[in-house]
Amino acid sequence: MGKVTGFMEYERLEEGYKPVPERLKHYKEFVIGLDDQQAKVQAARCMDCGTPFCNSGCPVNNIIPDFNDLVYQGDWKNAITVLHSTNNFPEFTGRICPAPCEAACTLNVNDDAVGIKSIEHAIIDRAWAEGWVQPQPPRHKTGKKVAVVGSGPAGMAAAQQLARAGHDVTLFEKNDRVGGLLRYGIPDFKMEKIHIDRRVAQMEAEGVVFRTGVMVGTLPKDSKVTNWARETITPEQLHQAFDAVLLTGGSEQSRDLPVPGRELEGVHFAMEFLPQQNKVNAGDKLKGQLRADGKHVIVIGGGDTGSDCVGTSTRHGAVSVTQFEVMPQPPEHENKPLVWPYWPLKLRTSSSHDESAEKGILQREFAISTKAFKGEKGKVTGLTTVHVEMKDGKLVEIPGTEKEYKADLVLLAMGFVNPVASILDAFGVDKDGRGNAKASTEFTGGYATNVPKVFAAGDMRRGQSLVVWAIREGRQAARSVDEFLMGFSDLPR
Repeated sequence: MGKVTGFMEYERLEEGYKPVPERLKHYKEFVIGLDDQQAKVQAARCMDCGTPFCNSGCPVNNIIPDFNDLVYQGDWKNAITVLHSTNNFPEFTGRICPAPCEAACTLNVNDDAVGIKSIEHAIIDRAWAEGWVQPQPPRHKTGKKVAVVGSGPAGMAAAQQLARAGHDVTLFEKNDRVGGLLRYGIPDFKMEKIHIDRRVAQMEAEGVVFRTGVMVGTLPKDSKVTNWARETITPEQLHQAFDAVLLTGGSEQSRDLPVPGRELEGVHFAMEFLPQQNKVNAGDKLKGQLRADGKHVIVIGGGDTGSDCVGTSTRHGAVSVTQFEVMPQPPEHENKPLVWPYWPLKLRTSSSHDESAEKGILQREFAISTKAFKGEKGKVTGLTTVHVEMKDGKLVEIPGTEKEYKADLVLLAMGFVNPVASILDAFGVDKDGRGNAKASTEFTGGYATNVPKVFAAGDMRRGQSLVVWAIREGRQAARSVDEFLMGFSDLPR
C-alpha cells in the first residue's frame, strides 16, 4: 500500500519525453523513465483501498499493490519477483500497454491514478541493469515435445512457461526475426527490439528452440500479410513430430476499404508500411520501401496503428499527415462516475500526434468516411470524403458535407478482422463467428480446439487485442497444454 497518507501528499508524476526536434531524428525510444526516488514517491500514492480493482483491471492480474509497496520500501529485487510472477515480459507492457490497470485504480475515482505503468517500467529496467533477470531452466525434463506457432507475445509467453515446465519447446515464426507484431508492427521509437532479443537469449538458455523463416501452412497468393519465410512445413508434419501444437499467430488480416479507386498505387495497409521501417531499422536493405518523404499522407483509422503511421510518416518527412476516424470525436475527459473502473472513452493524443502537431503538419478529422479514392495514371492523388453522424445506432452520411483531400500516400489502419483463414483451415480448426480459432478459456480443457492436441491462444483465438491480453492467454494456454500432456500442472493460471 506504500505510504498510508501518500495519496494525499503526492501528485501523479508522468514519465518525461525528449524534445520533439531531437527524437524526430531517429527511431529510438525517447521516454524518460522515473528514477528510483520518483518511482518511490509514485508508489507511495498506492492506497490501502481494501479491494484493489487495479488487479482485475490488469489482464494478467499483476499484483500491483504488492510491488508498489516493495518499491516504496526500496526492495526492488522482490518487486521484480512479484512482477514476474504474473507477467513474463514487463518490459513490453511497461512500454506499450495502454494501462487498463490505471483506469481501474481506486484513486482514479476522483483524482489522478497511481502511475502503475511507469512503476512497472522502472522495476524491469532496474532488474535488467542489476542482472536480476536470469534464465530459469527446468530441473527435470518431461520428454514431451510442443510446437508453438507464432512468436508474438502470446507465443513467447507460452513457450517460456512450457520450457520451464520441462517440455521441449520449438517456437516457429514465419518472418526472419522473433517477436511477431512486436517486431514487425510496433515502431522502434515505442519499443526498441533489444528488449525482444534479450528475452530470446534468456529463453534459448531455458531450452526453447527458435525456428524463424518457417511458414506453417500456406498464405493465399494475393495476401498482403507480412511473410519473409524461407521454408514451409505442413500441419501434418507438426502432428507427427510433436505431442502438442499451440497456435499463437496474430490477427493479421487487415480490415480493407473496398471503395472505388482502392486498386490505385499508393493505397496500402498500415501493415505493409510499418514492418518495412522496422526491417530497415534492423539494418536490412529493402528495395522499394514505402516511404512518406515529401508526400501528403492520409491515415484512415484513429487507433494505435494509425498513430504509429503518423509517427513514422513524420519521421520520414511527410509534407502533411491527416488522420481520419469514422466515429465522432470523444470527450476530452471521461465521465468517471459512469465508467470507472472500466476503460473510458475519451480523446487520446499520442506522442506521435504531438510530434506532428509541433511540426505543423497534423490534421485530425472525426466522424468522417471515405467514399472513393481518386488518381491519375494509376496513382492515387486524393480522396473524396463525407461526414457522418449516428442515427438509430447506425452511421449515416450528412448531405452536403462531401470534401476532397489531396493524398500521395493512403494508409489503411482500420484494425484487423481475424487470423489468416488458410492457416486455421490447414489444421482443420473450427472458427467462431468472427473467423478466430474456436476454443474456450475454461479452467479444464481451456484453449483446446476441436482438433486433438491442437490448442489456440492470443489473437489467434480472441481476435485483435492488446499485448497484455496476449501474454495472459499464452500463460493460460501453457498451463492447459501442460495439463494435457502430464495429467496435471503446477503452472500458474
